[in-house]
Parts: sequence; structure tokens; C-alpha cells
Amino acid sequence: MPHKTPETSQMSPVEAAKRHPLMLGLFLPIQSGAWSPSLAPRSTSWTFDYNARCTIMAEKLGFDLVFGLAQWMGKGGYGGEMKFREMATDPLLVTAGLAALTERILLVSTVHILYGWHPLHLAKFGATLSEMSGGRWGLNMVTGYKKSEFEMFGLEQIEHDHRYVMADEFVTMMKQLWSEDENLSVDGQFWKMKNAFVAPKPAGGRCLLVNASSSGAGLAYAVKHSDLIFVTSPAGANLDRACEALPAHNRQIKDAAAAQGRDIRTLINPHVICRETEAEAWAQYDAILKHQDAVAAENFYRTFTGGDQTSWKAATREQWTIGGNVHIVGTPAQVVEGFQRLKRAGCDGVQVNFYDFIPDLEFFGARVLPLMREAGLRLDTPLAAAA
Repeated sequence: MPHKTPETSQMSPVEAAKRHPLMLGLFLPIQSGAWSPSLAPRSTSWTFDYNARCTIMAEKLGFDLVFGLAQWMGKGGYGGEMKFREMATDPLLVTAGLAALTERILLVSTVHILYGWHPLHLAKFGATLSEMSGGRWGLNMVTGYKKSEFEMFGLEQIEHDHRYVMADEFVTMMKQLWSEDENLSVDGQFWKMKNAFVAPKPAGGRCLLVNASSSGAGLAYAVKHSDLIFVTSPAGANLDRACEALPAHNRQIKDAAAAQGRDIRTLINPHVICRETEAEAWAQYDAILKHQDAVAAENFYRTFTGGDQTSWKAATREQWTIGGNVHIVGTPAQVVEGFQRLKRAGCDGVQVNFYDFIPDLEFFGARVLPLMREAGLRLDTPLAAAA
């Protein structure tokens, strides 16, 4: 088990992560192709073994959390030669497996709560995962927006804002199950419970709650319930434009949370392409685009920009082919400068993804993290949280 100093021995895993001036997460590649519909050479894999290697490495490097998204795709995924994202593991089960392989890092799963779940299911599963991980499990609750996904479950697509009315009732009931010490009966508008009970309770009385909403209804829900909010750039993936738009966006979210007496943190998802020279980094950027799977890239772009969600709308097709919400391309020093700019724009953390995850993560650990510590973005050593 990790060494616990007197200063950190009583901290929860979330509190320990928040001590860093800039929180640091890794976006796991649990879908084939990860975020980039490109055939440029790489070793990245959707398999559990590969993602376990990524997570163990991230923990050793001092990352605060790993995160996996959820999706429901038909045969062929987004199509093309690579059948982009046809292979996709479930993040709830992946993080359960990772709990036994890790000791400090936070593990966040995405669940589409409106696809047939009941609050009692996730309250029980979350409490179990909290016990398995020593309080390191978090839930990113999403409501879904793709008509095709709702239809997979035999459901009609639900109107955008109404989805968050339902989500509010869902998470309220789930939190009640985590906090109540007696049987709980609730006659809700969408879900009902009679004499429901969950034990053991999650460490600290609740699991970490995360959301990635951008709409008015989504953000109202997120600031009421979430501890972390994954924000998206309102101006696309160009770093200059993103840093112009993000201060007002982050301020709106934090002001809304403060009005409810809540302190939340915002994280953004940069795609990092880092090499020893700027020319080498941009050569990799160009290679991803040159070798794009045109059919998969077009379908990927049209799916995310064509739904009723508000996130990602400003990103171009080229930016979607690279992947990630903001692109940071350059030398180790330039990457750190990009992180500093995002922090000045109001982001409390970054949830990075790469094109070739393990070699890129190794290079990031060797060349970027030391500079992040020098710049005051990260503490000198990883903090050991109380189990």
C-alpha cells in the first residue's frame, strides 16, 4: 500500500487529487481507435490488458484519475476500413477490474442512466465499487442523445431538457440510498422504490459524481450534483480560440455552483501530441490527418455535430479526426505552456488523451511531468489518499 504522511493520511482520494494546482487525468482508450479515426501506425488497443497497462503507468506517474466513456454502437461502429469504435468495452466493468490492480488513482466510469437503469442498481454497484477500490470510484452519469442508442434498448428518444429532469430524480434517489440508514420508499415521477436499502455505504457517504454537460439544462443538473465537470471548448479545438472562450464558460459554471453553496472543479480534454521538436510534433499531427479513414472520420464528425447536445459543436471535421476537445501540439515546454493557458482560462484540470497511448504516455511522464512540477502545476510527489 502507498505510504501515507500525517498530512495526507486522513484525506479522501478526491481531496488528495484536488491538492494539485492542476488535476491530471487520462482518457482511457476502451474503444477501438480511441478518439482518432485514422490508420496512421500505432499500438493503441481497446483491450482490458492494454488499458490496465495505461492505468498502472498513469498511477506510477502520479496521475489523479482515469476515465472511460460509454457508447452503444451497431456492427461496424462508425464504419470505414478500421470499423472505428466497433470494439468497445464497458467502463463500469473495466474500472471494477482496475480497482484490484491500483492503489491510489481515481477510477471514473460512464453510465447511460436512462437506458433501463434503476437508481437502486447504481447505488448498490457504486457502493460495492467504492468498497473494492478504497473509495476511489466515480460515476459519470450521462443521459444519452443518439436516437440509435435509445432504439437499441427499445426506447423512444427523450427530449433534451426532459432528460435532465429525469436525471435529477435519478441521482437524488441514488444519493438518498447512500445516506439513509433505514429502508427507503420513494414514489417518484419516473422511478419508485419500496423499502429499498444499500449497505455497505460508499466511503465518505457518497461516490465521486462527474458530468460533462454543456447545455443550460445539463449544467443546472451538473452544478447541483457533480463534484467534477468535464467542460468542452465553446470555440473548437484550436488552443488560441479555446482559451479566449473558456474563461467566461468556466466562470458561468463556477458562479452557478457557488450560488448553490457548492465548490466544483472543471476539467477539459486535450489531445496531446508531444515530441522533442515542434516540427516532429506537427509531423505527427499531419500523419494522423493524412492517414485518416475518410468514411469513419465523416461518420464520426456528423454524428457528434448532428445531435441535440450542445457539446463539441464548434469543432471542425479535421479537429474531430485528430480527436480530443483541445489540441496541444509541440515540445514538452510548449505542452506545459498550453496547460498553463488552460489553467488561466479557468480549468482546474486536464483529462489528456493521446494517439499512441503507451509510448506517448511514457514520453509525457519522462519529459512533460517534470516541467509541470517546475511550473507549479503539479506537486513534487503523488499524494497518497486514505483508503
